[in-house]
Amino acid sequence: ITSVNQTSFNHRRRQSMKHIEISEDDIAKATIKATQMGELRNSITKGEGNLHGFLGEIITANELKAEEENTFDYDIRLNDILIDVKTKRVNTEPRSFYECSVAALNTKQKCDFYVFTRILKSMEAGWILGYLSKKEYFDKAVFLKKGDVDPSNGWTVSTDCYNLPISELKNIEDLQNETN
Repeated sequence: ITSVNQTSFNHRRRQSMKHIEISEDDIAKATIKATQMGELRNSITKGEGNLHGFLGEIITANELKAEEENTFDYDIRLNDILIDVKTKRVNTEPRSFYECSVAALNTKQKCDFYVFTRILKSMEAGWILGYLSKKEYFDKAVFLKKGDVDPSNGWTVSTDCYNLPISELKNIEDLQNETN
């Protein structure tokens, strides 16, 4: 019975990832923002991820019908809630056991929630994986130091970070309820 319940739970979690087709308008908007921003200090990808990062913010703001504000501390305002969007560029559809990361350099950001997205390198589609409050994220996440090998996937960590599996995130559609 446990395995059936676990399978059902994991299936619901997988379905909570929201697949989004990315429009040409969204790509154009993200391209302008990425060009204006240039390379951020301490950027892991030396600025190459800016375009995909902005696409993550845009699809999240669109989904939540929220305001994009793009500050150092947060990217989106939903009512009085400040949301920072964390995006990874990927080649494949995410799976529930894949991990979300917050770089240790970003732990002091003044936001209330993290939303995690993945955007295909081709930019044709992306996924809103889910969200957690900042506090809940750090309560659940595992700290990994630069050079450590993540035991869950064999990845050698490129910067100190906090990781958590996608399966631990809440469904993005429930975030509206948290802001009321």
